[in-house]
Amino acid sequence: MKRVTGIGGIFFHAKDPAALRAWYQRHLGIDVQAWGGATFPWKAAGGSTIWSIGAADTTPFAPGQASFMVNYRVDDLDALLAILRDEGCRVLDKADDSEYGKFGWVIDPEGNKVELWQPPAAQ
Repeated sequence: MKRVTGIGGIFFHAKDPAALRAWYQRHLGIDVQAWGGATFPWKAAGGSTIWSIGAADTTPFAPGQASFMVNYRVDDLDALLAILRDEGCRVLDKADDSEYGKFGWVIDPEGNKVELWQPPAAQ
């Protein structure tokens, strides 16, 4: 079984998200959308990678202390979470299943929260 099949998204905090988004848009040409991020479509495999900057006073990366979180795309979230638990990894009990797919989280040895994402079947 493949464990990680690519990066589903990269998310990080900023003290002034609007200003930082504008800088990336102006200087690097990233097509920042009204929702605060950009999508980079894949030319193959029918997927995409999300890029997003959020406000520093939010807590989606908790219990991690980093100002970023990497989202890894996976084929079978439930199976991978079970394997990670069996291997003694710190897997968070919370999981999410929404129109955007299934999400689960594990904490790496440095204390960073890592997001695992199984896209909806249509992706």
